Amino acid sequence: MNKKILIPLLAAALVVCGLIATKAFAADTGIGSATIPAHGKILERIANQLKLTADQRTQIKSVISGEKDTLAPLLTSVHDARKDLRSAIRASDANEANVRAASAKVASAEADLAVERMKLYGKIAPILTDDQRAQLAGLQQRADEFVDNVIARIGSGLGD
Repeated sequence: MNKKILIPLLAAALVVCGLIATKAFAADTGIGSATIPAHGKILERIANQLKLTADQRTQIKSVISGEKDTLAPLLTSVHDARKDLRSAIRASDANEANVRAASAKVASAEADLAVERMKLYGKIAPILTDDQRAQLAGLQQRADEFVDNVIARIGSGLGD
């Protein structure tokens, strides 16, 4: 499979619901595709690959719109926690305890978002057909395999 297809699939597999949530957040905050150009293209590619009908797209957008007040603060929390972790790592007085504490905050924020993503998927999955859910699982599997291969290549290249 060529890289032009694999990279979007990777992004889709890692954060399908997260990307959808981000789109809802972006719509609510006015962040558009000019700021995140690939974002809308990835979602559109997934929708096209799943062959979503206009009705399915409308239903999914409705679900996401209904959750954006919940998703926006969760996404902000994850982003802020990651920024704090980066600062803890780069601090002149960095130490293991501070980095672990900041990392625990990232984990907690991501866990909260993961629970919301699960709820969101629970609302979106019934909108999809059995074939579309199977296709989505296949996309995710291929993306996971791609990531596994990238990690293996990075690992083998570190000793060079």
